[in-house]
Amino acid sequence: MLAIRVHQPGGAESMRVEELPTPAPGPGEALVRIEACGVNFIDVYQRSGQYKVPLPARLGLEGAGFVEGVGAGVAAVKPGDRVAWANLPGSYATHAALSADRLVPVPAGLDARTAAAVMLQGMTAHYLATSTFPLRPGHTCLVHAAAGGVGLLLCQIASRAGARVIGTASGDKAGLAREAGAAEVIDYTRTDFSTQVKGLDVVYDSVGRDTFAKSLRCLRPRGMLVLYGQSSGAVEPFDPQLLSQGGSLFLTRPTLAHYTATRDELLARSADLFRWIANGELRVRVGATFALADAARAHEALEARRTTGKVLLLP
Repeated sequence: MLAIRVHQPGGAESMRVEELPTPAPGPGEALVRIEACGVNFIDVYQRSGQYKVPLPARLGLEGAGFVEGVGAGVAAVKPGDRVAWANLPGSYATHAALSADRLVPVPAGLDARTAAAVMLQGMTAHYLATSTFPLRPGHTCLVHAAAGGVGLLLCQIASRAGARVIGTASGDKAGLAREAGAAEVIDYTRTDFSTQVKGLDVVYDSVGRDTFAKSLRCLRPRGMLVLYGQSSGAVEPFDPQLLSQGGSLFLTRPTLAHYTATRDELLARSADLFRWIANGELRVRVGATFALADAARAHEALEARRTTGKVLLLP
Protein backbone atom coordinates (compact mmCIF):
# COMPACT_ATOMS: atom_id res chain seq x y z
CA MET A 1 0.00 0.00 0.00
CA LEU A 2 0.96 3.65 -0.35
CA ALA A 3 0.48 6.27 2.36
CA ILE A 4 1.43 9.87 3.10
CA ARG A 5 3.54 10.23 6.23
CA VAL A 6 5.22 13.10 8.06
CA HIS A 7 8.39 12.37 10.04
CA GLN A 8 8.94 15.91 11.31
CA PRO A 9 6.50 18.83 11.45
CA GLY A 10 6.97 21.37 8.70
CA GLY A 11 5.67 22.77 5.45
CA ALA A 12 3.85 20.91 2.72
CA GLU A 13 7.18 19.51 1.53
CA SER A 14 7.45 17.49 4.77
CA MET A 15 4.86 15.01 3.47
CA ARG A 16 6.24 11.86 1.87
CA VAL A 17 4.61 9.12 -0.18
CA GLU A 18 5.83 5.84 1.30
CA GLU A 19 5.28 2.19 0.52
CA LEU A 20 4.16 0.29 3.61
CA PRO A 21 2.90 -3.24 4.30
CA THR A 22 -0.85 -3.50 3.72
CA PRO A 23 -2.26 -4.14 7.20
CA ALA A 24 -4.45 -7.04 8.20
CA PRO A 25 -7.55 -5.92 10.05
CA GLY A 26 -7.33 -6.54 13.78
CA PRO A 27 -10.18 -7.27 16.17
CA GLY A 28 -12.94 -4.73 15.64
CA GLU A 29 -11.32 -3.38 12.47
CA ALA A 30 -12.11 -3.38 8.76
CA LEU A 31 -9.55 -3.15 5.97
CA VAL A 32 -10.76 -0.52 3.51
CA ARG A 33 -9.49 0.22 0.02
CA ILE A 34 -9.72 4.01 -0.16
CA GLU A 35 -11.24 5.57 -3.27
CA ALA A 36 -11.26 9.22 -2.14
CA CYS A 37 -10.00 11.04 0.94
CA GLY A 38 -10.71 14.56 2.10
CA VAL A 39 -8.18 17.33 2.69
CA ASN A 40 -8.95 19.56 5.68
CA PHE A 41 -7.31 22.33 7.67
CA ILE A 42 -6.86 19.96 10.61
CA ASP A 43 -4.48 17.98 8.36
CA VAL A 44 -2.46 21.18 7.88
CA TYR A 45 -2.42 21.79 11.65
CA GLN A 46 -1.15 18.25 12.27
CA ARG A 47 1.44 18.42 9.50
CA SER A 48 2.80 21.79 10.68
CA GLY A 49 2.93 20.86 14.36
CA GLN A 50 0.14 23.23 15.48
CA TYR A 51 -1.67 20.10 16.64
CA LYS A 52 0.69 17.54 18.18
CA VAL A 53 0.45 13.99 16.86
CA PRO A 54 2.77 10.99 17.37
CA LEU A 55 5.52 10.78 14.75
CA PRO A 56 5.87 9.50 12.13
CA ALA A 57 2.29 10.55 11.47
CA ARG A 58 -0.04 9.23 8.80
CA LEU A 59 -2.19 12.16 7.72
CA GLY A 60 -5.82 12.32 6.65
CA LEU A 61 -8.96 11.89 8.74
CA GLU A 62 -11.81 11.18 6.30
CA GLY A 63 -12.54 9.22 3.22
CA ALA A 64 -14.70 6.70 1.41
CA GLY A 65 -14.05 3.31 -0.13
CA PHE A 66 -15.04 -0.33 0.13
CA VAL A 67 -14.36 -3.01 2.69
CA GLU A 68 -11.86 -5.69 1.62
CA GLY A 69 -11.78 -7.64 4.88
CA VAL A 70 -12.82 -7.59 8.52
CA GLY A 71 -11.25 -8.65 11.79
CA ALA A 72 -12.66 -10.68 14.63
CA GLY A 73 -15.86 -9.46 16.24
CA VAL A 74 -16.94 -7.13 13.42
CA ALA A 75 -20.66 -7.08 12.73
CA ALA A 76 -21.20 -3.49 11.55
CA VAL A 77 -19.74 -4.05 8.06
CA LYS A 78 -18.77 -6.90 5.75
CA PRO A 79 -16.46 -7.31 2.74
CA GLY A 80 -17.81 -5.48 -0.29
CA ASP A 81 -19.66 -2.81 1.69
CA ARG A 82 -19.21 0.78 0.57
CA VAL A 83 -18.36 2.93 3.57
CA ALA A 84 -17.28 6.43 4.58
CA TRP A 85 -15.75 7.88 7.73
CA ALA A 86 -14.41 10.92 9.53
CA ASN A 87 -11.92 11.41 12.36
CA LEU A 88 -10.02 8.21 11.61
CA PRO A 89 -6.29 8.89 11.07
CA GLY A 90 -4.31 7.49 8.19
CA SER A 91 -6.77 8.27 5.41
CA TYR A 92 -4.19 9.71 2.98
CA ALA A 93 -3.50 6.21 1.68
CA THR A 94 -4.59 3.46 -0.67
CA HIS A 95 -5.63 1.25 2.27
CA ALA A 96 -6.36 1.63 5.96
CA ALA A 97 -7.37 -0.65 8.82
CA LEU A 98 -10.14 1.33 10.50
CA SER A 99 -12.37 0.91 13.51
CA ALA A 100 -15.44 -0.78 12.03
CA ASP A 101 -17.94 0.84 14.39
CA ARG A 102 -16.88 4.29 13.11
CA LEU A 103 -17.68 3.45 9.49
CA VAL A 104 -21.01 4.54 8.02
CA PRO A 105 -22.76 2.87 5.08
CA VAL A 106 -22.77 4.77 1.80
CA PRO A 107 -26.17 4.46 0.11
CA ALA A 108 -26.55 3.20 -3.44
CA GLY A 109 -26.35 6.02 -5.93
CA LEU A 110 -23.89 8.12 -3.93
CA ASP A 111 -20.39 8.11 -5.40
CA ALA A 112 -17.24 7.83 -3.29
CA ARG A 113 -16.06 11.37 -4.05
CA THR A 114 -19.28 12.93 -2.77
CA ALA A 115 -19.37 10.65 0.27
CA ALA A 116 -15.78 11.52 1.20
CA ALA A 117 -16.39 15.21 0.56
CA VAL A 118 -19.29 15.46 2.99
CA MET A 119 -18.10 13.46 6.00
CA LEU A 120 -15.89 15.71 8.11
CA GLN A 121 -17.02 19.08 6.76
CA GLY A 122 -20.65 18.03 6.26
CA MET A 123 -21.07 16.60 9.73
CA THR A 124 -19.31 19.68 11.13
CA ALA A 125 -21.82 21.93 9.38
CA HIS A 126 -24.61 19.66 10.60
CA TYR A 127 -23.73 19.81 14.29
CA LEU A 128 -22.97 23.54 14.15
CA ALA A 129 -26.41 24.40 12.77
CA THR A 130 -28.50 21.74 14.49
CA SER A 131 -26.84 21.19 17.88
CA THR A 132 -24.26 23.81 18.91
CA PHE A 133 -26.64 26.67 18.10
CA PRO A 134 -29.82 25.12 16.71
CA LEU A 135 -30.98 27.51 14.03
CA ARG A 136 -34.65 28.34 13.59
CA PRO A 137 -36.72 30.75 11.47
CA GLY A 138 -36.06 34.29 12.70
CA HIS A 139 -32.41 33.69 13.54
CA THR A 140 -29.62 35.56 11.72
CA CYS A 141 -26.17 34.00 11.53
CA LEU A 142 -22.80 35.02 10.14
CA VAL A 143 -20.76 32.34 8.39
CA HIS A 144 -17.07 33.12 7.91
CA ALA A 145 -15.27 31.57 4.92
CA ALA A 146 -18.70 31.02 3.39
CA ALA A 147 -17.29 29.71 0.10
CA GLY A 148 -15.06 27.13 1.79
CA GLY A 149 -15.78 23.47 2.32
CA VAL A 150 -17.70 23.82 5.58
CA GLY A 151 -19.00 27.27 4.67
CA LEU A 152 -20.91 26.23 1.55
CA LEU A 153 -22.54 23.34 3.39
CA LEU A 154 -23.27 25.42 6.49
CA CYS A 155 -24.93 28.15 4.42
CA GLN A 156 -27.23 25.56 2.86
CA ILE A 157 -28.11 23.83 6.13
CA ALA A 158 -28.69 27.17 7.87
CA SER A 159 -30.95 28.36 5.05
CA ARG A 160 -32.77 25.04 5.11
CA ALA A 161 -33.50 25.65 8.83
CA GLY A 162 -35.07 28.99 7.97
CA ALA A 163 -32.29 31.24 9.25
CA ARG A 164 -31.09 34.37 7.48
CA VAL A 165 -27.47 33.80 6.46
CA ILE A 166 -24.77 36.43 6.02
CA GLY A 167 -21.45 35.21 4.71
CA THR A 168 -17.92 36.54 4.40
CA ALA A 169 -15.83 35.66 1.36
CA SER A 170 -13.39 37.26 -1.02
CA GLY A 171 -14.92 39.05 -3.98
CA ASP A 172 -14.45 36.33 -6.57
CA LYS A 173 -16.05 33.72 -4.29
CA ALA A 174 -19.11 35.72 -3.21
CA GLY A 175 -21.31 34.22 -5.91
CA LEU A 176 -20.77 30.71 -4.59
CA ALA A 177 -21.86 31.75 -1.11
CA ARG A 178 -25.00 33.37 -2.51
CA GLU A 179 -25.81 30.22 -4.49
CA ALA A 180 -25.50 28.29 -1.21
CA GLY A 181 -28.14 30.45 0.47
CA ALA A 182 -26.33 33.51 1.84
CA ALA A 183 -28.69 36.49 1.68
CA GLU A 184 -25.72 38.86 1.89
CA VAL A 185 -22.00 38.35 1.33
CA ILE A 186 -19.37 40.72 2.71
CA ASP A 187 -16.02 40.90 0.93
CA TYR A 188 -13.67 40.71 3.91
CA THR A 189 -10.72 41.85 1.76
CA ARG A 190 -12.38 45.25 1.21
CA THR A 191 -14.79 45.77 4.09
CA ASP A 192 -14.63 45.45 7.87
CA PHE A 193 -17.51 43.04 8.43
CA SER A 194 -17.92 44.15 12.06
CA THR A 195 -19.06 47.58 10.88
CA GLN A 196 -21.65 46.10 8.53
CA VAL A 197 -23.56 43.64 10.73
CA LYS A 198 -24.74 43.91 14.33
CA GLY A 199 -27.15 42.11 16.60
CA LEU A 200 -26.49 38.62 15.27
CA ASP A 201 -27.75 35.54 17.06
CA VAL A 202 -24.65 33.52 16.25
CA VAL A 203 -21.33 33.78 14.40
CA TYR A 204 -19.75 30.60 13.03
CA ASP A 205 -16.04 31.37 12.89
CA SER A 206 -13.46 29.03 11.37
CA VAL A 207 -10.86 31.75 10.77
CA GLY A 208 -9.73 32.41 14.33
CA ARG A 209 -7.16 35.06 15.13
CA ASP A 210 -8.01 37.55 12.37
CA THR A 211 -11.77 37.56 13.01
CA PHE A 212 -12.29 36.64 16.66
CA ALA A 213 -12.55 40.09 18.28
CA LYS A 214 -14.63 41.50 15.46
CA SER A 215 -16.96 38.50 15.53
CA LEU A 216 -17.72 39.18 19.20
CA ARG A 217 -18.67 42.75 18.36
CA CYS A 218 -21.31 41.55 15.87
CA LEU A 219 -23.40 39.63 18.41
CA ARG A 220 -26.59 40.61 20.18
CA PRO A 221 -26.72 40.38 23.98
CA ARG A 222 -26.51 36.69 24.93
CA GLY A 223 -25.50 35.82 21.39
CA MET A 224 -23.02 33.01 20.70
CA LEU A 225 -19.64 32.90 19.00
CA VAL A 226 -18.93 29.39 17.74
CA LEU A 227 -15.19 29.17 17.13
CA TYR A 228 -14.58 25.92 15.27
CA GLY A 229 -11.30 26.56 13.43
CA GLN A 230 -8.21 28.73 13.18
CA SER A 231 -7.19 29.02 9.55
CA SER A 232 -5.54 32.40 10.26
CA GLY A 233 -3.86 31.18 13.44
CA ALA A 234 -4.75 30.52 17.06
CA VAL A 235 -6.75 33.12 18.97
CA GLU A 236 -4.63 35.03 21.46
CA PRO A 237 -5.50 34.87 25.19
CA PHE A 238 -8.25 37.32 26.12
CA ASP A 239 -10.04 38.61 29.22
CA PRO A 240 -13.38 36.77 29.69
CA GLN A 241 -14.75 40.06 30.99
CA LEU A 242 -15.10 40.98 27.31
CA LEU A 243 -17.98 38.52 27.12
CA SER A 244 -19.77 40.34 29.90
CA GLN A 245 -19.11 43.75 28.37
CA GLY A 246 -20.47 42.55 25.03
CA GLY A 247 -23.78 41.53 26.59
CA SER A 248 -23.28 38.25 28.51
CA LEU A 249 -22.05 36.57 25.35
CA PHE A 250 -21.48 32.85 24.94
CA LEU A 251 -18.27 31.39 23.48
CA THR A 252 -17.79 27.75 22.56
CA ARG A 253 -14.96 25.86 20.88
CA PRO A 254 -16.61 22.66 19.62
CA THR A 255 -15.08 19.73 17.80
CA LEU A 256 -16.68 17.02 15.67
CA ALA A 257 -15.51 14.14 17.88
CA HIS A 258 -17.70 15.34 20.74
CA TYR A 259 -20.74 15.63 18.46
CA THR A 260 -20.33 12.12 17.00
CA ALA A 261 -19.28 10.46 20.25
CA THR A 262 -21.73 7.57 19.90
CA ARG A 263 -22.40 5.42 16.87
CA ASP A 264 -26.06 6.38 16.97
CA GLU A 265 -25.17 10.08 16.68
CA LEU A 266 -22.63 9.38 13.94
CA LEU A 267 -25.18 7.42 11.91
CA ALA A 268 -27.92 10.01 12.44
CA ARG A 269 -25.81 12.94 11.23
CA SER A 270 -24.41 11.11 8.20
CA ALA A 271 -27.86 9.75 7.30
CA ASP A 272 -29.32 13.28 7.33
CA LEU A 273 -26.58 14.49 5.00
CA PHE A 274 -26.90 11.55 2.60
CA ARG A 275 -30.69 11.96 2.50
CA TRP A 276 -30.48 15.69 1.81
CA ILE A 277 -27.99 15.05 -1.01
CA ALA A 278 -30.24 12.37 -2.55
CA ASN A 279 -33.23 14.71 -2.33
CA GLY A 280 -31.36 17.59 -3.93
CA GLU A 281 -31.60 19.66 -0.74
CA LEU A 282 -27.82 19.76 -0.23
CA ARG A 283 -25.28 20.33 -2.99
CA VAL A 284 -21.69 19.22 -2.46
CA ARG A 285 -19.08 21.15 -4.39
CA VAL A 286 -15.78 19.38 -5.03
CA GLY A 287 -13.51 22.28 -5.88
CA ALA A 288 -10.29 20.41 -6.62
CA THR A 289 -8.92 16.88 -6.82
CA PHE A 290 -5.29 15.74 -6.61
CA ALA A 291 -3.46 12.46 -6.93
CA LEU A 292 -2.18 10.99 -3.66
CA ALA A 293 1.38 11.83 -4.69
CA ASP A 294 0.35 15.48 -5.07
CA ALA A 295 -0.81 15.91 -1.47
CA ALA A 296 1.72 18.73 -1.00
CA ARG A 297 0.11 20.70 -3.84
CA ALA A 298 -3.30 20.16 -2.27
CA HIS A 299 -2.08 21.57 1.06
CA GLU A 300 -0.46 24.54 -0.62
CA ALA A 301 -3.68 25.38 -2.48
CA LEU A 302 -5.75 25.06 0.70
CA GLU A 303 -3.40 27.21 2.78
CA ALA A 304 -3.26 29.88 0.08
CA ARG A 305 -7.08 29.95 0.01
CA ARG A 306 -7.06 29.21 -3.70
CA THR A 307 -9.75 26.57 -3.28
CA THR A 308 -13.52 26.59 -2.94
CA GLY A 309 -15.66 23.77 -1.66
CA LYS A 310 -14.01 20.44 -0.98
CA VAL A 311 -10.46 19.33 -1.81
CA LEU A 312 -9.95 15.60 -2.36
CA LEU A 313 -7.07 13.22 -2.87
CA LEU A 314 -7.79 10.27 -5.17
CA PRO A 315 -5.59 7.28 -4.30
